[in-house]
Amino acid sequence: MGLIKAAVSAIGSTVSDQWKDYFYCDAIDADVLVVKGKNKTNPGGGGNIITNGSGIAVADGQCMMIVEQGQIVELCAEPGVFTYDSTASPSIFTGDLKEGLKGAAKDAWERFKFGGAAGRDQRIYYFNTKEIMGNKYGTANPVPFRVVDRNIGLDIDISIRCNGEYSYKIVNPMLFYTNVCGNVDDQYPRTEIDSMLKSELLTALQPAFARISEMGVRYSAIPGHTTEIAEALNDILSAKWAELRGLQIVSFGVNSVKASEEDEQMIKDLQKSAVMRDPSMAAAALVGAQADAMKAAAANESGAMMGFMGLGMANQAGGAMNTQNLFAMGQQNQQAAMQQQQAQASMQQAQATPAPNTWQCQCGAQAAGKFCPECGSPKPAPAEGWTCGCGAVNRGKFCAECGAKKPEGAPLYQCDKCGWQPDDPQNPPKFCPECGDIFDDNDKK
Repeated sequence: MGLIKAAVSAIGSTVSDQWKDYFYCDAIDADVLVVKGKNKTNPGGGGNIITNGSGIAVADGQCMMIVEQGQIVELCAEPGVFTYDSTASPSIFTGDLKEGLKGAAKDAWERFKFGGAAGRDQRIYYFNTKEIMGNKYGTANPVPFRVVDRNIGLDIDISIRCNGEYSYKIVNPMLFYTNVCGNVDDQYPRTEIDSMLKSELLTALQPAFARISEMGVRYSAIPGHTTEIAEALNDILSAKWAELRGLQIVSFGVNSVKASEEDEQMIKDLQKSAVMRDPSMAAAALVGAQADAMKAAAANESGAMMGFMGLGMANQAGGAMNTQNLFAMGQQNQQAAMQQQQAQASMQQAQATPAPNTWQCQCGAQAAGKFCPECGSPKPAPAEGWTCGCGAVNRGKFCAECGAKKPEGAPLYQCDKCGWQPDDPQNPPKFCPECGDIFDDNDKK
């Protein structure tokens, strides 16, 4: 048995004349996941038997399945009208379910046994493959969330509450039929499984939030990372949803995320304390506190003298710190940080600047000797002219690289073989110490 795609001319108002039976499915409501197919030609008769040569229509967002004697024998997710042929081999029209039918579904399909001729009980089911939206969730109990702030070395666990909506879809109808709905008499509504899906989703939120916190995302920024949460939930729920039921989370939305007031205050206090590790910030906070204390002393009900007397006693007891020392420490830290940045910049510049007396071979390698250490090519002869302090060889009166002026007493002699220049341009040796060539008029520059 199998399905054969019908010609376009067979679609129309005369379907009852074209096929013995004509099975179809109206638009599936968003609250329904599976519907049993209807026989339009013979609504009241025929029973669970599909006559050879019958027509079967499949619409967008639907997947049609034929079950015979409790076994899946046909599957089609491609929109169109098909002719049922009991003599043909079983066929699969996957449509947009190619990805969903891979992996576990492919193995499951291999285990299904196909029948031969029409059996005693044949049924047609239509699966809703559209995105099932509007699934609300909310954490009745607080969910642990790990707060990680590497800037201040913060790593603590708090409790948060969140609510929102998520959507899912059927990506593998075979697994959903086999492990969830089974033989459906009329239709299978989403309410049959929504409570279980919501419970499993809330259970998976804790490890999903743990992965988000590992990325350094704060709990207040969770609504901006819903895509990462959906991916984490699919990964965590893959064993129960994708591999067992053929479901997959499409979208995950967060309306609000709220931590307890105690946890929020604790985070603020820790962040404020961490800021005070900077001596300059601590000095500024101390100056502000001393100014407030002086205002309070001046407004003392027992008189300003009593207030300032109490302030002086606090200072003598060590209650006030020397802000100048704190500012000095902050300035030292800033200078040390600037020196460290300058040292790093100098190191990077030194790494980028080639060492003196080095040359670059055609193969791209840096060499210091007369031959390239990578390919063995000889060092190219330098161009005629004078060598600047930056290492560039020039012909004019100024260096083409750094703009330095040609020094006085530029070499009068330069070896025409290897480019070596004597230290005393007026008294060159008779022979070049690098290559042994004789200095003559050809070496004059």
